[in-house]
Amino acid sequence: MNQNMKKKTAGITIAAAVAFSSLSLGLHNTSTEAKNKKDEPTNVIMMVMDGTSAGATTLARWYKGNDLAMDEILVGGMKTHSAESAITDSAPAATALATGNKSNDKVIGLLPELVNTPGEDPVDPADAYKPVANVLEGAQMLGKATGIISTSEIQHATPAGFSAHATHRSNYQDIAEQQVYQGIDVVLGGGKQSLAPGTAKNARVDGENLLDVIDENGYDFVESKDELVNSTSDKLWGAFAPSALAYDFDRETTNPEQPSLADMTKKGIDTLSKDEDGFFLFVEGSKVDWAAHGNDTIGIISDVLAFDAAVKEAIDFAKADGNTMVIAVSDHGNSGITMGNENTNSNYPEIPVSTYIDPLKKATMTVEGALKSLKPDRSNMKKAAELYGLDDLTDQELDQLKQSKSLQADMAHMLAQRANIGYSTSGHTGEDVFLYAYGPSKPSGLVDNTDIAKTMAKFMDFDLKKTSDELFVNAKQAFEQKGYSTRIDVTDANNPVFIAEKNKISIELPINKNIAHITKNNKISEKTLKGVTVYNGKDFYVSKEALNLSK
Repeated sequence: MNQNMKKKTAGITIAAAVAFSSLSLGLHNTSTEAKNKKDEPTNVIMMVMDGTSAGATTLARWYKGNDLAMDEILVGGMKTHSAESAITDSAPAATALATGNKSNDKVIGLLPELVNTPGEDPVDPADAYKPVANVLEGAQMLGKATGIISTSEIQHATPAGFSAHATHRSNYQDIAEQQVYQGIDVVLGGGKQSLAPGTAKNARVDGENLLDVIDENGYDFVESKDELVNSTSDKLWGAFAPSALAYDFDRETTNPEQPSLADMTKKGIDTLSKDEDGFFLFVEGSKVDWAAHGNDTIGIISDVLAFDAAVKEAIDFAKADGNTMVIAVSDHGNSGITMGNENTNSNYPEIPVSTYIDPLKKATMTVEGALKSLKPDRSNMKKAAELYGLDDLTDQELDQLKQSKSLQADMAHMLAQRANIGYSTSGHTGEDVFLYAYGPSKPSGLVDNTDIAKTMAKFMDFDLKKTSDELFVNAKQAFEQKGYSTRIDVTDANNPVFIAEKNKISIELPINKNIAHITKNNKISEKTLKGVTVYNGKDFYVSKEALNLSK
């Protein structure tokens, strides 16, 4: 194991959280250069609550009736823009957080083609869509254990940004395959349908059953909370749903076999922390964003609180450990949620907290969960609406819901009106977001999203650019400089292969895998590589290690 990351540094942590008002004072982008308390390897737990605006955390705190765990570690704010827009999509946002590079809409782990945001440097056209290393890959190069956790499909944009490289976030085929061949130690979330062939929307079309590969690679494959909790394996793959997991408020009723985000986070930490070289863990609370898109106030509160419970697990571990950096942040805002709407224009100073919260407390499920109980003929519409807190419908309101062609949206709007909750959009928003962090060398002040990756890499003691140079070399250029002829075999369109040939040597590098097939003097062998081979539709990128396979 590589021991370079065993930094001998001290534990100074800033206990005071930065108040909201201080974010407007232009805080400097600084890190506390603290030394580790113990002569042990460093760990990083990176946590993202997707699509969460400040209004969402404020409302969740009032709903809870007490401080959030995150409040204790508030240290600043973060800019969220992409290379091309003030309002980012989750894919370039994850790319920035994971690699330290801005990117374009829908792009995962690749450099941008278009850069037009003021203040951002252009990218050489020759480097457009070139893969760049993420912090998980950098941690692996140091011998650290790694993990990714999500309440969405594990192939979704944000976890993908920390584990894969693709020209479009919807390409679950490539993302899933790369995640399996990355050799990540702990993978927990949804997305089972992307691991095997079948008839589901995201089922594999390349003929490969990744469930078999997962088994061959020694993972304990678990599909329920009980199996997760009882596993003693150092390698865990949890697929708890075909696609996304349930909202936390719905889980006990609709999917009691699923673990909570806090359950997965605790198990991930317990498993990865066994590694003597330290670990990197990524955790996402995915469905705050989904609820925000639907203006579902209960869904937002549900999964902000679920994420906060997971943050507490991370903080508790970090406090006991002394060598762990925890970062929690939203990748972007969503929905413009506010306590106060057009109903409160003139009388807001007179409205008590209960006026906002009491109508919300009537709900026992999110709108998604409530509608799962609805009969096709909507004959139990009143009962389903009551699950969502709409317990005193007028005849006109009940008839409106029964006839609605956009029932989920209409129910969400109806509850928001009763609770005086405002929404400005059903899309993402471009404001700065809160930054929460704890532990040695944590970031603070107002930072850019690209600074987060650089801070984590520095703390773990590796250079992201050097890691990119090690893992992603243009295969055609590099092999042809060594005298090889090269070609891309697309006989099977779903499984492109880069082939380099010279004399009696043939090297085949299949897409999305960390393996190479070498034929030398009619003898065939297989080599496992550092990192995965990436194809961006134009060029193959391979690790430097692949260039020496003929020796």
